[in-house]
Amino acid sequence: MTELPDDTVPKLPHGVRLREDKIRGGFILVGPERIFNADGVAREILQRVDGRASIGDIVRQLGEVFAADETTIRPDVESFLLDLRDKQMVTL
Repeated sequence: MTELPDDTVPKLPHGVRLREDKIRGGFILVGPERIFNADGVAREILQRVDGRASIGDIVRQLGEVFAADETTIRPDVESFLLDLRDKQMVTL
């Protein structure tokens, strides 16, 4: 996998939002004609995708939240964001 630079700033494109699904509980990522369920880890990542925090910032924050090594978390965060980019739900 290609490593994304630390200073890459992911953001949700116009029309894409992370919303609480009060009926079913949990969170969903809603875009034009698309909906994705966001599990707990996905929610933790997506709540940090604000157009200001870099990938390095997000990985550091998640390392603190989950008391995990950043080198362990980073590949999962990158893979998740790259997958959403391919689905046009995140811009990098």
